[in-house]
Amino acid sequence: MENRKTEKSRTDGSNKSYSGKPARKGDFAKKEKRVGAHPTGCQKKYDNEKHHHKEGDKPLKKSRPAVKEGGAGGAKHRYNKNNSTERYERYETHDRYDKHEKREKSERYYKHERGERHNKRDRYDKPEKLDRPKRSERSEQNETVRLNKFIANSGICSRREADEYIKTGLVTVNGIIVTELGTKVKPDDDVRFNGQRLKGEKKVYLLMNKPKDYVTTMGDPHAKKCVIDLISTEKCKERVVPVGRLDKATTGVLLFTNDGDLAARLTHPSQNVKKIYHVFLDKYLKKTDFDALVNGITLEDGEIHADALSYVDDDMAQVGIEIHSGRNRVVRRMFEHLGYKVTKLDRVYFAGLTKKKLRRGAWRFLTEEEITFLKMGNFN
Repeated sequence: MENRKTEKSRTDGSNKSYSGKPARKGDFAKKEKRVGAHPTGCQKKYDNEKHHHKEGDKPLKKSRPAVKEGGAGGAKHRYNKNNSTERYERYETHDRYDKHEKREKSERYYKHERGERHNKRDRYDKPEKLDRPKRSERSEQNETVRLNKFIANSGICSRREADEYIKTGLVTVNGIIVTELGTKVKPDDDVRFNGQRLKGEKKVYLLMNKPKDYVTTMGDPHAKKCVIDLISTEKCKERVVPVGRLDKATTGVLLFTNDGDLAARLTHPSQNVKKIYHVFLDKYLKKTDFDALVNGITLEDGEIHADALSYVDDDMAQVGIEIHSGRNRVVRRMFEHLGYKVTKLDRVYFAGLTKKKLRRGAWRFLTEEEITFLKMGNFN
């Protein structure tokens, strides 16, 4: 038999083939065509089938290897019996479209980050929001209040006095005399008292670090000092009242507001508002009494216990106590029941509010965030 020579390309990176001829760039990475491997006719037929079926025909699309009948994959392309030149084309799968769509999304996203715009509206561009009032402002606009409360909030009198003025016909609403108690009005209604228009006060919220020797009861004829006297009428023109009570000798956090609904919620026993006190005692608190306060003791108005209790700065005569009860003088009565005298009592926490950076006797307006938390009922 005639020996057939086969040329091979080097794979070691050199630019010469085994035949000694210089190899073109890139030829070393692929096999060269065998010379004389097929008869002339077979080779020509193979080339025609590989590139074109017939003269003038378009080249076929690349197809997936066909599966033999009754066998596994891996066979060559099978031909249609009616037309041997027709091949089974591979159908596009959903995965391919999904990948294409994801690629388009990522391109749009990065173009959006670079500030580039498309001709069509980018789906990642959010529509501009219209200027509209906040939810709290919308609720206040649609809110209706009782007429006596509206008059009291204007700062001219109390609710009881407003009821008397309504009965006598001194109050008009939108030009009509109103004598019926319980009438409700809107904030934008024209309410007049003796011909003078009243404006409903906006709701304000103040926080004070109450000093000693000041009472929280307003209108007490025997009190020389009242906490309301510490609030400047120039800075706060609204009529506010303290939320809850603190003893004359007790200092610390005290909230003021003209929001009657919020004040009622904060003082209602069912709300379990969190309060923390710094207690100074006349002697060391014993371990047995410490445990008794945590486990619970019985006072004249029922059982009470400390929700949390701890010593302050390793001084056993100072303790921090957390309670959720709103009983009158409950902290002092708890320690007096065990034989201790409270020499000083300071409230450091009330419904999420503290007296941080607020000197004794000073006050400030609450922030919007603090007001929001209070309205949400976050009293802990």
